[in-house]
Amino acid sequence: MTELAFYRTGTGPALVLIHPLGAHRGVWRPVLPLLEEHFDVVAVDMPGFGDSPELPEDLAATPFNIAAAVGDTLAGLGITHAHVAGISLGGWAALEFGKTEAALSVTTLCAAGFWRRVLGPRPELARNTARRLLPVLRPLVSMARGRKLLLSGPVAHPERVPAADAYALVRAYATATGFTRANHEMRSDLFHGFEDIRVPVTMAWADRDRSVYPPDRVPAGVEVRTLRDCGHVPTWDSPEQVAAVIRDGAARALGAAA
Repeated sequence: MTELAFYRTGTGPALVLIHPLGAHRGVWRPVLPLLEEHFDVVAVDMPGFGDSPELPEDLAATPFNIAAAVGDTLAGLGITHAHVAGISLGGWAALEFGKTEAALSVTTLCAAGFWRRVLGPRPELARNTARRLLPVLRPLVSMARGRKLLLSGPVAHPERVPAADAYALVRAYATATGFTRANHEMRSDLFHGFEDIRVPVTMAWADRDRSVYPPDRVPAGVEVRTLRDCGHVPTWDSPEQVAAVIRDGAARALGAAA
């Protein structure tokens, strides 16, 4: 049983938030004020990221096992059912969580796992660069030009990311002990199993994302949305759009139940 580090706030039905590869639960900070009035929000650190321990060595860091760790964490909090939302690899893990009886709805943002073929290994050049920059990271992100240099890949508007958030995000990326394992598993497979998800699914894609692209087709019944003027990690680009998509996805579940 793997229990993850988390931040919890708000009241209402449970909503668990799963960050993208290389990040931590802090990516959700901009949207929390827009969600905590509606949900009991639990933002987790994936295994080997942020403050969470890695998965045991005998468990591969697959999206399925990440979702199982999320389920263990919720069970430890006494939460039996939850809406789930995730970004990129976190979106893939959210879909895996959606196959369980604990899921109420699934919302993905720029989900990983929908490329046309298995990606295969890739050198961690950007992450190696981030590690080398750690000694000068704080003054670098204090400048708008520095944040643009470091964040213009995943974020469409780096100028909207506060310096403290930028520092925490890049540091989490550089120091995540679970990155290599999770990256390997993510790049070694594709998502399968929409037919095993019995709850409403909403998939949102950012129109300025340079990392993943929408699949050509999704099953009937999957709601597809577009995040305008947003990048791969859209929470700072437009927290209002992100929160609205998550709230709408949960509302679909209520409508289905009715």
